[in-house]
Amino acid sequence: MVNPCGLVKSCHLVKPVSTSLVTGRWLTNQTGLPRQPVPSLQQTCEHYLKILEPIVEEDELKHTTELVKEFQRAGGVGERLQGLLERRAHHTENWLSDYFVQKENLENRDPVVLYSNTSCLFPRMDFRDRQGQIRCAAKMITAVLDMKTMIESETLPVEYKGGKPLCMNQYSQIFSSCRVPGPETDSLVFHAKSSNKPKHLTVIHNSQFFVVEVYNTDGTLLTVDQLCLQLERIYNSSLETNLEPVGILTTLHRDSWSKAYSSLVKDKITKDSLSAIDRSIFTVCLDGAMPQVSDEMYTSRSSLQLLHGGGSQWNSANRWFDKTIQLIIGEDGTCGFNMTHAAADGTIFMTLSDHVVTFMKKPEMMQSPMVPLPMPQKLHFNVTPDIKKDIEEAKQSMDILAQILDVRMMVFDHFGKKVLKDLKMSPDPLVQMSIQLAYYRLLQRCCSSYEAVSMRMFRHGRVGTICSTSSASAAFVKAFDNPKQQNTEKLHFLAEAMKVHRQNTNMAINGQDIDAHLLGLKMQVVDERISMPDIFTDVSYKKFLDYRLSTSQVTSTSDCLPMSCPAQPELYDICYSLAKDYITFVITAANSFKENNPAQLMQAIKDALLDMRTLLEQAPKSTSTSS
Repeated sequence: MVNPCGLVKSCHLVKPVSTSLVTGRWLTNQTGLPRQPVPSLQQTCEHYLKILEPIVEEDELKHTTELVKEFQRAGGVGERLQGLLERRAHHTENWLSDYFVQKENLENRDPVVLYSNTSCLFPRMDFRDRQGQIRCAAKMITAVLDMKTMIESETLPVEYKGGKPLCMNQYSQIFSSCRVPGPETDSLVFHAKSSNKPKHLTVIHNSQFFVVEVYNTDGTLLTVDQLCLQLERIYNSSLETNLEPVGILTTLHRDSWSKAYSSLVKDKITKDSLSAIDRSIFTVCLDGAMPQVSDEMYTSRSSLQLLHGGGSQWNSANRWFDKTIQLIIGEDGTCGFNMTHAAADGTIFMTLSDHVVTFMKKPEMMQSPMVPLPMPQKLHFNVTPDIKKDIEEAKQSMDILAQILDVRMMVFDHFGKKVLKDLKMSPDPLVQMSIQLAYYRLLQRCCSSYEAVSMRMFRHGRVGTICSTSSASAAFVKAFDNPKQQNTEKLHFLAEAMKVHRQNTNMAINGQDIDAHLLGLKMQVVDERISMPDIFTDVSYKKFLDYRLSTSQVTSTSDCLPMSCPAQPELYDICYSLAKDYITFVITAANSFKENNPAQLMQAIKDALLDMRTLLEQAPKSTSTSS
């Protein structure tokens, strides 16, 4: 699941709390947003049993039904937990966001590099050498800082969906923020609203770190030419190759990284360097050359470069994966972001990505004469023998992770939104059913799956869960290849499956998220330190949460490719973008799980879409599966 989070007070190393960082016009918009509601206990229990139908055995469902009845009986534990959750909702900005970030993000001890962070690949830029790389980096830095200026001046327009304003709070959290490792749980630091507001970037080249001030003494931003000069200086100052690559430590298991971090901060010089990274507006990674590949393999190779850097021998140490934003520029035109979910969601980062790509197309403006600039400051780390061992451990574990991840992409150019709408189809539910059909064709079973949805219509809303697998979707996928079924029957099953998916979507968008509600109730048990109800220890609940398909529609206006990694080895992560005449898909999976085969799944999705279109085109003109 995409990991949402709440807000934290700026500058302090604290767990998330509900504190607004937005002022002025955005604050007016924020206060007018509704709070995320708590669904009714009866509704959630009823829908929970419906969701279980296609993914658990008949006897398991019967047993769970009895547990649910007991859970929601009058005066029972469910009613008590519901009251506690409603009280929490009344006293917090958003009852769900903090739980998600704490339980599914900061307390998650898996490495962030594959199990948490997300990436966005830009269209390939037109340069193939060092000078082009530096010039492109300078322009992209300017583009990101331009977005920062709009956020701080509140000239970035408030976004709307369906005529309703969206929460803009996350935009105020993406700069000068960082995840920091800790024992048992990590923390978030935010410096954007501190009295000593950061004015520098961290630039990494050849696994060495530099601080670059990006504001002139009069408060104006450095020009592209000035940034080029500073980046050239960094390039010439980072030719050493015998230094320990401390950046690789951020790829470690969080417990191991926490122990190493605690050792590092005991040294004042190292502690100051770590503080400079934490405080920086964002990080720029000037990557060294990657292995050359064919044009057909370029996108996959570049995606892996953004997701994990390629391994210790390539660019995985040329990173600080705890930083909210890492702007990555390779020598061969590969550019994009690697981002943490702790501070913001994919929709925010996609807006930033589209802004950067659009900004790059603008003609450069005339720039003022160069003025003397201070040299970029190199950051130093005193590495003890124990830290050297940690670095070696990180190299080995990172190389294993790099071998595990498989990425597949497809531009499905047979049709897009236009054809689907002409066929009177709802595009997103149809794509979801194509994924369900593809998975069933490969494994002959249904699985627990979900589609992520933005909850920004609510104050401090983050991400919700649309349950994609239903009894209706199961009936559709089982009927589709059944030769005994007539086409009219198959169309009926498809219509019903899409109808249920739209209903589930509307429920999630309106704050009636079953997954989230059950989590909220369970967290009341933890907070109150009472005995865990049987409904949460039941095998059905485990199967409910045993997601095998994590999907999200993230649309780009500039042909950027969003991608995430599977949160668990058994999971397929699927990002897709619906355009007028085509659909792009990115599938990531861990090849360490023997059932995973993203290449086969991608082909199966393509075949499913084509077969479904054939079915629809053969249907009577009066048939409609749209809402």
